[in-house]
Amino acid sequence: MELEKFDKAVPHIVYFNNRVNSPSWQITSSKIGFIDLTYVIKGQAIYTINHEKVFAEEGDVICIPKGSYRAAKSLNSLQFECFATNFSLHTIESEELTLPLPVKSQLGIHSDIISLYRKLNQNWLTKTPGRTMRTRAEFMLILQRIFSILVYEVNTYNFDPRIKQAMRYIIENYHEPLTILDVADIVSLNPVYFGSLFKKETQTTFRDYLNTIRLNQAEDMLRNKKLNVTEVAQICGFNDVFYFSRLFKKHKGIPPSMVH
Repeated sequence: MELEKFDKAVPHIVYFNNRVNSPSWQITSSKIGFIDLTYVIKGQAIYTINHEKVFAEEGDVICIPKGSYRAAKSLNSLQFECFATNFSLHTIESEELTLPLPVKSQLGIHSDIISLYRKLNQNWLTKTPGRTMRTRAEFMLILQRIFSILVYEVNTYNFDPRIKQAMRYIIENYHEPLTILDVADIVSLNPVYFGSLFKKETQTTFRDYLNTIRLNQAEDMLRNKKLNVTEVAQICGFNDVFYFSRLFKKHKGIPPSMVH
């Protein structure tokens, strides 16, 4: 499935619960008409999904596709706590989506994700005007964080603080003639060490990251049709319009003059 479709995804939450269960907790077997996404933050449980046993423990994400047969029960006397969301997912063009996740993934315990879930739980239970919009937005943030770790495998939340500072600086100053020496100095690191650390954390080089930010900004500006290619190149930090055009075509697949 093309991951780009998830940029257009719209969830419809039919049920949400912050479960804090007793040792006798269980879900009886039934066929579900929704996606069940459960994040386990404490304890252990056994799920039965399409007649297969799945052991769930702290840090696991259980993703049960629509149409599956599902049952669950506490495994032992340990308190079992999780966040369970039952929902459907469609693109804005009404194409139904399934999540690109296995039935069980080890996400780990992330305080920011738990905080988002607790905020979602608060708004779900208050049922005040605008609840649907707020809970949908909060759940989309949760999905984005889960995707960043399990699908895209880029967990910016855990980046070295100096690399996060450098990334912010690049985004705010991409139009300037930035060099790796400039940004390494901003975060008080040796340039060689900074370049190595940046690649380790982001899986890309400083130069490629800077060019990506510049090219993405240039693409947006070209779509507005208010500036020509030379003007956009200069505004986005490229002094050589021919180099800009070659780089743009290499990364975007078309020359900048054909953006519309």
